[in-house]
Amino acid sequence: MKTKKIVLFLFFVCLCPALQAQTYPFKDSNLPVEKRVSDLVSRLTLEEKVLQMLNDAPAIERLGVPAYNWWNECLHGIGRTEYKVTVFPQAIAMAAAWDAPLFGQVASAISDEGRAIYHDASSKGNFSIYHGLTYWTPNINIFRDPRWGRGQETYGEDPFLTGALGNVFVKGLQGDDPNYLKAAACAKHYAVHSGPENTRHTFNTIVSDYDLWDTYLPAFQELVVDAHVAGVMCAYNAYNGQPCCGSDLFMQQILRNEWKFTGYVTSDCGAIDDFYKTHKTHTDAAYASADAVFHGTDVDCGREAYKTLVKAVESGLIPESQIDISLKRLFEIRFRLGMFDPADKVPYSKIGLDALESPAHKALASKISRESIVLLKNDNNTLPLSKKLKKVAVIGPNADDETTVLGNYNGFPTEIVTPLKAIRNKLKGATVTHEQGVDYVLTVDNQTEKIADLAKRLKGYDAVIYVGGISPKIEGEEMPVKMEGFAGGDRSSILLPKVQTQLMQAIHAENVPLVFVMMTGSAIATPWESANVPAIVNAWYGGQEAGNAIADVLFGDYNPSGRLPVTFYAKDSDLPPFTNYEMKNRTYRYFDGEVLYPFGYGLSYTQFAYEVVNAKPRFAANETLTVEVRITNTGKKDGDEVAQLYVSHPDQTGQKPLYALKGFQRVFLKAGQSQTVKFTLGAKELATVDRDGIIKVNPGALKLYVGGSSPSKTSAQKLAIVERDVRITN
Repeated sequence: MKTKKIVLFLFFVCLCPALQAQTYPFKDSNLPVEKRVSDLVSRLTLEEKVLQMLNDAPAIERLGVPAYNWWNECLHGIGRTEYKVTVFPQAIAMAAAWDAPLFGQVASAISDEGRAIYHDASSKGNFSIYHGLTYWTPNINIFRDPRWGRGQETYGEDPFLTGALGNVFVKGLQGDDPNYLKAAACAKHYAVHSGPENTRHTFNTIVSDYDLWDTYLPAFQELVVDAHVAGVMCAYNAYNGQPCCGSDLFMQQILRNEWKFTGYVTSDCGAIDDFYKTHKTHTDAAYASADAVFHGTDVDCGREAYKTLVKAVESGLIPESQIDISLKRLFEIRFRLGMFDPADKVPYSKIGLDALESPAHKALASKISRESIVLLKNDNNTLPLSKKLKKVAVIGPNADDETTVLGNYNGFPTEIVTPLKAIRNKLKGATVTHEQGVDYVLTVDNQTEKIADLAKRLKGYDAVIYVGGISPKIEGEEMPVKMEGFAGGDRSSILLPKVQTQLMQAIHAENVPLVFVMMTGSAIATPWESANVPAIVNAWYGGQEAGNAIADVLFGDYNPSGRLPVTFYAKDSDLPPFTNYEMKNRTYRYFDGEVLYPFGYGLSYTQFAYEVVNAKPRFAANETLTVEVRITNTGKKDGDEVAQLYVSHPDQTGQKPLYALKGFQRVFLKAGQSQTVKFTLGAKELATVDRDGIIKVNPGALKLYVGGSSPSKTSAQKLAIVERDVRITN
């Protein structure tokens, strides 16, 4: 009897904390989130609080709080998971579609798949990395220099396009429920961060107030203030002598005070360690960690630095109340994701594994992959190719490479369609041969000896489709790559690797019909190809449907409609030093030379004409300007057009863009059809930045450019662009 009483006593001793946990106020889903968060944080010990500020936060079993890993990726589909998922085109490729509504649909599909994985994994007690709902996406750094290996993760070189696409991506990912987040997006890398990769842990960026507010901050402001992004990631580099995660200007004055950001901030991975290891701005981990928390960095993506916060509190470096501020931000995100609520209260809880690679998501991947392809050149209507061809060769390092189409920060689909596979499916009655021919760059094997022989063997083919370019295997994040034209993930030359040009020169010399399909995450200079190859298609890293999209364009089942989100320069000497962050002579807004293919450029199998039908000639600085443009498909094929509106301010003195994108719309027009599109320009679109970073609408002349491209100087085929002069009055 005594033994039975002891057993019952021990049973209730063990049961009481569990029962009590169920009655804590933070468990009550009917209470306001703020009260629940405050209750939970008040029950934690200092040691428990500090461990919750690591990206890999452990469980607090006595309170029934599960473990959580903040690190997850969804750049262009759920990344780095063991589940099979839909892989959309790389970010730079999706930006080339210039299709904001479709972008939002893609983001929503991605968060569906993320929810499915989270629900399944957590039901099995799997709270490890890449299974959570906090995604460290999107990367909205400005792709200021084509040599940056991570530029493929961005939406290009323009602040307006980047902000517009980032806005809809965040809203699509986070959902529209007033109480719950579908997933939590994160704007990165804040701020003034775009290479070089090999010095990112030591580099101190310095830019003028003008460049800061005109180029580097607008997209972040758009996502924080308008899209209400849940998270921000601070960058590795320093700015004006302070590491970004401890920057007075970025973290306190702008992010928290001016923009009123209330979400969470995570460091980039290892960035707090850089304070004292590489930047040498702080003496040790405790000092660095305390300073980062004071500046509002709530999560340390790392393994050691923030653990010293216990010591920092005990030694008086930082009060525990400051730790509580970060803890409340972090738990508020988890509560808003529904992680502590009954499933029937969370509107996204029923999303199951059938969302992964669903037919609807595959259709979205196919659609945006096709829309992303940019037709750069098409002399004498070389494209589309006839499906009646009998003998076709598909050659080049990217012709049948499954890794290249997936880009970086990628997941893995069940099926990947390479260009070779898709072309063979398209030409079932033809002989389609394949050889790699050459590697991306000249390797230890002398590939030049093989080139002449291959070119001779291709003589007599109806067409040779060369699928080359570069690969995420040699451009990307801080990579151990050192070869001609590439270093550490970045590029040391923007030229197409010469061995690939040599192969195409040899094929061209044999008078074999040649089409160049270029796959890349960045702008490539192709001076010889642009002068000699009759048809060039830029296909980026197009995701799981890349091959099908390429084949559809090559053989006319889809009319290409992509537009460049970056400038394709002609030569290396066009570029300022990579380490110089000044915007002078960079991007279409400030480069006044001739380029191969300008920002916003892309050809079609049809033609479009523009006419400005309404634009008020004079309007006050506090008014909006409505611009109506009639677009007509004057060709013989149906197709999409991307109408773009640029503005310049001729009367403004001092530093200013040559012109800047302020509106875009994708429209479908049947052959012969016309449609009027409307652009509305308000203060955000009409304001300019002065040398001190002050943003306002100034009276004076305003020049409008409307067409299918930016009005850059170019050696490429001219597209229709119309101009209109108006004036802003006092």
